[in-house]
Amino acid sequence: MTSDTTFADLGLSQAVLESLARIGYEAPTPIQAQSIPPLLDGRDLLGTAQTGTGKTAAFALPLLSRIHASDSATQVLVLAPTRELAIQVSEAFENYARGIRGFHVLPIYGGQSMGIQLKQLRRGAQVVVGTPGRVMDHLRRGTLKLDALRSVVLDEADEMLRMGFIEDVQWILEHTPDSRQVALFSATMPHAIQRVADTYLKDPAEIRIESKTSTVERIEQKFWIVAGTNKLDALTRILEVEDTDGVIVFVRTKLSSENLASRLEARGHAAAAINGDLSQAQREATIARLKSGAVDILVATDVAARGIDVDRISHVVNFDIPTDTESYVHRIGRTGRAGRTGTAILFVAPRERRLLHAIERATRAKMVPIELPSKSEIDRRRTAAFKDQITETLQNPGLGRYQRIVESYLDEHEADPKDVAAAIAMMLSQRGPAPASTVAEAPMRAETGRSERDRGGRHERADQSRPQRERERERERERERAPRSQGDEQPELELFRLAVGREHGAKPGDIVGAIANEAELDSRYIGRVRINDDHTTVELPVGMPDELLGLLQKVRVRNTPIRLQRVADASPAASARPFKAKRAESDRPKPVPRRRDARQGGPRTGSGAGGRRSNDARNRGPGAGPRAGEGPRPKLKRNRD
Repeated sequence: MTSDTTFADLGLSQAVLESLARIGYEAPTPIQAQSIPPLLDGRDLLGTAQTGTGKTAAFALPLLSRIHASDSATQVLVLAPTRELAIQVSEAFENYARGIRGFHVLPIYGGQSMGIQLKQLRRGAQVVVGTPGRVMDHLRRGTLKLDALRSVVLDEADEMLRMGFIEDVQWILEHTPDSRQVALFSATMPHAIQRVADTYLKDPAEIRIESKTSTVERIEQKFWIVAGTNKLDALTRILEVEDTDGVIVFVRTKLSSENLASRLEARGHAAAAINGDLSQAQREATIARLKSGAVDILVATDVAARGIDVDRISHVVNFDIPTDTESYVHRIGRTGRAGRTGTAILFVAPRERRLLHAIERATRAKMVPIELPSKSEIDRRRTAAFKDQITETLQNPGLGRYQRIVESYLDEHEADPKDVAAAIAMMLSQRGPAPASTVAEAPMRAETGRSERDRGGRHERADQSRPQRERERERERERERAPRSQGDEQPELELFRLAVGREHGAKPGDIVGAIANEAELDSRYIGRVRINDDHTTVELPVGMPDELLGLLQKVRVRNTPIRLQRVADASPAASARPFKAKRAESDRPKPVPRRRDARQGGPRTGSGAGGRRSNDARNRGPGAGPRAGEGPRPKLKRNRD
């Protein structure tokens, strides 16, 4: 196979190729290119390759291409040494088989309820991935039938030998049909594994992938174990304290790239997505914006990032860990160019530690664990940056005009110059980075891409003086000043239809921003936003004034009139959400407030810093607007325009 070989050249089924295109896989790794053809032909295979070379896809892709989806009997059995690897392999099969109707994969391992596994085995699964001990249990019980078995995979055979499972593996192989195909993968080939291969494999194709020396010079490699903190929150905190210039954030899928870029933009970062759906002209334009500094963060898939050569890339963040070490090396190679140093940060879930160790072996570099910066660290960072900005501004030759303004103010008001300087600093802090202790942390609005800005974001630009963003900040300041309590009711929500959708390029943030700005309605009172191909539905408070609805008729999103209208034929459950707040029988729901001056508003409520979101809110996902009983009443302010 040549370096130009594609997955389509290897003879995989169309359904599998479509899944690979969706995932964004571009070209096979060496072990995949060499393993797929013989496995497709039904030959046995003996492969020697390190973890992290892409061997899961090397056996999963060809075996899926041979699956009879109409038959629910077990056709492929994969033996793995640990429950973590069994789960990982099962997820890979599931991901590669998205286009195969009727396909099921089942992981079975010790520690999981036997009853659950029995139920799923009765349902049927074409692929079973299990640890040797639990597979033996089911074979003895007669609950795992291997009559229709076509292929057996021994994944990480040397690890199973080390853990004392090799006799169990041999017992399982003795209970499989003689006609089955066997694929054995091992990082090393000790004598015991070679004996298993000699005994149970018939004329196998032998593949050996030598580990490459992939030490990446001038790149500092770090990792963070994903635990407790939301990955997006972790990313923004890291960006807050790292000295970044240009950043590439890698994710696995096209959809993830668009979602993450939108969510970073909502937090005040200059971000853009780049993936395989972009035309060449769009791709070049996006890279040009990155080079010029108009964009600081590029959220990319592996395929789309190939060939990006931008000197200003100081950091590469692996938001999603790559599935093979070669992809990792390609990713971090985007930084540390032109003689510069670079930083690579890897997010690792606990069960992905094995891939972390494989990456360390491949790069021959020990990665440094990092802890997320604390609020006090962020505070110190923002304070230092603020002081630096003052020092830089003092050198500006145009300072004289402002000195005269301040002198005039002091003459008129007899104020202390320190107080005046502090007041000016406070004014500036509301427009850009400021000490964390002076800025309330923005709530996470992850999934819907709300237009809430994290004012402490490092990448906010000078154009933040625009009226729209000033109005957003004013609403945010009002929320911070408002008293918080738990007892007030929420209004009902009803469903509205907008004549703009995915085909117009609309995103949730566009919808929320347009309605929030034109209706002077706080974005937290806008409910669920669902974008369809040619239209969008959004939940808004019941009782919106007619003149306000008329105003929203003329609003444009992506240069398209939204033509807002109520969904008259929606079901009650969809079109209105009744009060659910607990209250005394003597209490009565208050009428939904019509548009009025903000000074007439009563106390506002919220979940509070230490409050918990309701189950309902969690089910709707982060970023969804509050429902009845969850938080503040909406406040429709008088149009100041």
